[in-house]
Amino acid sequence: MTADLRTTYMGMELATPLVAAASPLTGTIGGLLALEEAGASAVVLQSLFEEQIEHQEASVNSILDSFTDSFPEARNFFPGLDDYNTGPESYLGLIDAAKSRLQIPVIASLNGVSRGGWTRYAKQIEEAGADALELNIYFVAADARTTAADVESRYVELVRDVAAGISIPLAVKIGPYFSSLGNVARRLADAGAQGLVLFNRFLYPDISLNRMKVVPTLHLSSSEESLMSLRWIAILSGQVPVSFAASSGLQSANDVLKLLLAGADVTMMASALLRRGPGHLKQVIAGVTSWLDEHEYVSVKEMKGSLSQAASPDPSAFERANYMRSIVDFTVASPDPRHFYARRDPIPWD
Repeated sequence: MTADLRTTYMGMELATPLVAAASPLTGTIGGLLALEEAGASAVVLQSLFEEQIEHQEASVNSILDSFTDSFPEARNFFPGLDDYNTGPESYLGLIDAAKSRLQIPVIASLNGVSRGGWTRYAKQIEEAGADALELNIYFVAADARTTAADVESRYVELVRDVAAGISIPLAVKIGPYFSSLGNVARRLADAGAQGLVLFNRFLYPDISLNRMKVVPTLHLSSSEESLMSLRWIAILSGQVPVSFAASSGLQSANDVLKLLLAGADVTMMASALLRRGPGHLKQVIAGVTSWLDEHEYVSVKEMKGSLSQAASPDPSAFERANYMRSIVDFTVASPDPRHFYARRDPIPWD
């Protein structure tokens, strides 16, 4: 008998734990339809960025300001800013179109960090028909005067404001760089988050030696990046009462299975689908089904969290003990195969 792949994410019953993460593929109706056909159980729309809205509004303001005083009659000629098509209108249109064409849940995504108008935009997203909202918080604390407490409060207040203004499920996508990630996760849950997406990928600037300027970079993720999500979902899934989504680095059925065993409710893919196309989902689903059948699991729900920290026979494996074991037992290979040996002394990498 084929295993039951159904899972639940923030109260939504999904056919499989495979969700298409926000990416250019989820920014068009064509891409969304292809992902649904390939087996995605839900989609996270490409994010609406705070900067996009600010830029559009600033551009219209600039146009109005430049012409308003040119002619006396111009003061009454141009309509007010509210009459212009600024802000999230095209994004709301995508939500509406997606809901009318897709049979799977549509999760909208807001990417920003300031409190500002996010409550207003979140409400508009709900009214457009989104099944849930993912708040993608991307904040780099570049001011050395900003404290860890300031950063955490900023996250919590933003989530509380947005959660208070909507009734659809709210997930929060965060990065891993907190002194006490578990405490932050609990506070976000208390503020109204019903799901946590671990983790946001912080992209890093580079320097072009030829152009002598700072340039943006984007590298698609690899499986190794999923290990950070694995550790923290395994640790937090038994402590924080929210749904957990694993993001960043998931490439294959093996990656998906590991995160489910750690306690994830769903797994989100972007880079693998950009590399291989939406059809890659079919291979991943087939691999997950085959493994469950081979290991005699009746369902995803039965195996989920089997190796979380709370259920693991060796809970310390997710903490410092695993670090020591990895360093001490690491095998070093020299270019000469005859000199292949195991280091038994701690390697001073840190």
